[in-house]
Amino acid sequence: MPSDEATTTDPTGAIESVSVLGEESRRRMFAFIRRAGRPVTRDEAAASVGISRKLAAFHLDKLVDAGLLRARYGAPGAVRKVGRQPKVYEPTDTQITVSIPERRHELLAGLLLEAVLDEDGDRRAVETAVEAAGRRGRSLGRTERELSRPGRLGAERGLTLCGQMLEAYGFEPVRESPTEVRLRNCPFHPLAAKAPGLVCGMNHAFLAGYLDGLDVGGVEAVLAPSPGECCVQLRPAQPPAPTEPA
Repeated sequence: MPSDEATTTDPTGAIESVSVLGEESRRRMFAFIRRAGRPVTRDEAAASVGISRKLAAFHLDKLVDAGLLRARYGAPGAVRKVGRQPKVYEPTDTQITVSIPERRHELLAGLLLEAVLDEDGDRRAVETAVEAAGRRGRSLGRTERELSRPGRLGAERGLTLCGQMLEAYGFEPVRESPTEVRLRNCPFHPLAAKAPGLVCGMNHAFLAGYLDGLDVGGVEAVLAPSPGECCVQLRPAQPPAPTEPA
């Protein structure tokens, strides 16, 4: 989420915003528009959930009224030279009490507590916290591997399996290609804005540890900060640099 997001303080308005998402098609369209990363037309929103354009317009207007989307007229891609521009929709920056997407402050708090308990006088607290995040990620990955027993995992199948965890923890994964995933949301925001070095380091270690524990080949977690998104991306692993002869 962008760092300049607003917060809804009216409890009645927040409850109404959440209740609007109770309808499945509406909720799925909202998720589709959030992931799109650009303005979305009514036709695109309708196609994303398999309903008519007219019904999609009804649901989209409900999301606009609830303050979850904003609407305007404009071309989502190439500039239209003839005729009226279509109505497009994009998410607002308003954060309601029940966060959309989910924030995972309890996970971050647990990792920090584990780091404090493990800290010793020879290491900095940041290093201990990053190590704790890596351990937690590896543990989750190993547990998933034991439960699903996927066999050998290459990049494509591995990222598909990772997607379940990424969704559950609020990362909002977007599959850029069969072997690359961009994370549209940082589940630790806005804490990441206050201590980016610490939180991004822990986030990177957590995801890298998960890939390691799940034993996914050909993919690595890399730090690639982008405004409004998670600081980590999952990309094809780079081959090690050749060593020069002595």
